[in-house]
Amino acid sequence: KEFQPNTYIGDVINIEVTPQNAGRIAAQTAKQVILQRLREAEDDVTFGEFVGTEGDLVSGIVQQGNDRRMVFVDLGRIEAVLPPQEQVPGEKYAHGTRLKCHVVQVSKTPKGPRVTVSRTHPGLVKSLFALEVPEIADGSVEIAAIAREAGHRTKIAVYSTVPGLNAK
Repeated sequence: KEFQPNTYIGDVINIEVTPQNAGRIAAQTAKQVILQRLREAEDDVTFGEFVGTEGDLVSGIVQQGNDRRMVFVDLGRIEAVLPPQEQVPGEKYAHGTRLKCHVVQVSKTPKGPRVTVSRTHPGLVKSLFALEVPEIADGSVEIAAIAREAGHRTKIAVYSTVPGLNAK
């Protein structure tokens, strides 16, 4: 390192730091390590974004996957997985259709963050009713219980928190 007297804070100084014995393989290894760390940092940011959405309603677009039974839903920054046990029997998921799902789980895997969504979870019905019914959204009517057979029927028990308001 050499001292440069006319240098101020914020100035950009180019100093080459190539070791004497650095070869092609060492440079390639260093590049791979740097790229891996960048990928890990991006995965951490994506995981941090979606870890707070567990239990929320998300909207995405159905993507085609290799496995016919697994449905992939593009949520923007990440592709969520809709496994067969979370799919509604008899429902077809055509490529490119918009879909509302309930986020069941967000987990870290060696391949990056993984978001699992559901179309059969009772929380999906609760979230959809909160979107559509203003009394549920503002809290004057609350959902006490949900009984659901996905694809066949759903029953909801409601009660009113405001005197004189009919919960039905």
